[in-house]
This record gives sequence, structure tokens and C-alpha cells, in this order.
Amino acid sequence: MSSVVNATQFRKDLFSILNDVVTTDERFTVTTKNGNAVIMSEDAFNGLMETLYILSDPEMMESIREAEETHDEAVDWRICMKDIL
Repeated sequence: MSSVVNATQFRKDLFSILNDVVTTDERFTVTTKNGNAVIMSEDAFNGLMETLYILSDPEMMESIREAEETHDEAVDWRICMKDIL
């Protein structure tokens, strides 16, 4: 979830906003006249950086694609769905 606040409101509610970011993983967009900034938890940031790293590594992406193909070949999704429904 993401909320938008202006810089004045952000400054006023800094500690409350930071607490929300850390405890609920909420993101805040802080708007200013010169542009916007995004406040997110360290965990969310690290997850985003890891995702970008994986997506930028062609060998890792190929390995993921191969794993998906192997998984898709090994599982008949129609049978799985029939068992669930």
C-alpha cells in the first residue's frame, strides 16, 4: 500500500510515518515542488534490489526459466485443479 503526503505533512508526522513504514511495510510518496521521494522499509528496499539483481542476470533468469519449464512439464495443472475443486 502507498500513501501520499506533502513535505510539510511528512515533516510534521515524521516519526509516525517512519513507524508505519517499518511496522506495516507501507510506502509513502512525499511530494515537493522539486519532485517526489519514496519512503519504504529497509526490507522492502532490499527485496526490490534483490529482484532487480536477479532480473539483470541473464544466467540466473535462464535458470529460472528452465526451472519453470521443468515444473510445468512435471505437473498437470488440470489434475491439481480437479483435486482442489
